[in-house]
Amino acid sequence: MTWNGALKKVSDYKYEIERNYKPGMRTSGIVYADAKMIEDVRKDNALEQVANVATLPGIVGPSMAMPDIHWGYGFPIGGVAAFDYETGIISPGGVGYDINCGVRLVHTNLHLNDVQPKIKELIDTIFLNVPSGVGSEGKVKLTYDEMKNVLELGAEWAVKKGYGWDKDLEFLEENGRLKFADAGYVSDKAIQRGMPQLGTLGAGNHFLEVQRVEEIYEPEIAKVFGITSKDQILVMIHTGSRGTGHQIATDYIGKMVNAARKYNIHLEDKQLACAPVTSQEGEEYLKAMACGANYAWANRQLILHWVRESFQKVFGQSAESMDMHVIYDVCHNIGKIEEHEIEGKRRKVVVHRKGATRAFAMEREEIPLKYRRIGQPVLIPGDMGTASYLLVGTELAMKETFGSTCHGAGRVMSREAAIRRFRPNDVRNELLAQGIYVRAASKDVLSEESPEAYKDVDDVVRIAHNAGISRMIVKMRPIGVMKG
Repeated sequence: MTWNGALKKVSDYKYEIERNYKPGMRTSGIVYADAKMIEDVRKDNALEQVANVATLPGIVGPSMAMPDIHWGYGFPIGGVAAFDYETGIISPGGVGYDINCGVRLVHTNLHLNDVQPKIKELIDTIFLNVPSGVGSEGKVKLTYDEMKNVLELGAEWAVKKGYGWDKDLEFLEENGRLKFADAGYVSDKAIQRGMPQLGTLGAGNHFLEVQRVEEIYEPEIAKVFGITSKDQILVMIHTGSRGTGHQIATDYIGKMVNAARKYNIHLEDKQLACAPVTSQEGEEYLKAMACGANYAWANRQLILHWVRESFQKVFGQSAESMDMHVIYDVCHNIGKIEEHEIEGKRRKVVVHRKGATRAFAMEREEIPLKYRRIGQPVLIPGDMGTASYLLVGTELAMKETFGSTCHGAGRVMSREAAIRRFRPNDVRNELLAQGIYVRAASKDVLSEESPEAYKDVDDVVRIAHNAGISRMIVKMRPIGVMKG
């Protein structure tokens, strides 16, 4: 449908799907977009998914979509919804298949003139050190029991094994570990799939970029992150829980279809399969989901370690002397048990962020002490030839979106369509013309991840900023890209 008349403009950056749009809606839908973007969003059936989510039991506040909204499994990608802990539900479709797909931003004290002459050597060295691509296997060989430790300890496991620094953990969301994880609720198949993949980048939209600082919008806040000048070099890592997360989602979606029937939960779409948070099925999924999230944090930790080693090899300096500290690490696909102030009262809720980023305001205890006076860092990546952004969370986000914002550009073209339209060599040559060296595990990935297959990330971030749900601090642009 075109949604003519079904969307009400609330402000220049916010639209509402009214509660009476369809029977069964318990609340309204809110979409963050401007007049230009909403026209593209109208053509995507993701708006129907926003309305469908609003029919689920225990939803608190509106069903929301960020400006990177597009069609997903059950919930839209870019979707945010909170459910009361006692009366609401948990849905694997509201978390996503790639549990804790996320982004890590790494600081350096190097500058463009240090790195540009060696960018090919650097990316090629990282490409050799960090396995990538479909079916890639990691360099760490795990036993079955060791894998279970990874699932329960997350990034802590990696640091204890010597992959990184103790202080890294302070700057990871949840310190890189959800403590309620229980590997006893993860299937053998999920464990077996993940054992050979730990420390791998994967394929698709996952990437590793060496970036230069292009713009600093708020120098005083940027300085807290250690970013002090244009052309300073940063590193961004974007990957998730690989086959383990995918299998956990697959396993529990099947179980949730039966659970919804058991608890008489009406589903507008079978892909919304869910169970009450406090039911046996709900608790088991949360423990398994936490394992997937922990795997992803461990995965990014190992990759960080090998990135540091690659920089050391190419530049002949220690990672410490290059000040390669973690600025922050955020989740994109997760269900979080949080407390929020709702209508003047603190309530415990489960916030589903699917293709969305936590964006907590200053003074929340979940934020590292170093950042507590400025707000949580928010990382919004682009794709190969486009910009990425570092933002901070806001008070308005706490009031309107349960402390959430967008997670990236959002696709506008399917991977199959992109492969038909863009030739790999053309994409590579266009990037080289912009001064960006790219190394990919396959030719197809260059086509399917062409920047033109995505919304304009500048527009997406501008909308989030102007809507007040996150504040732009720094803009980065890649000089070297590794794609899986």
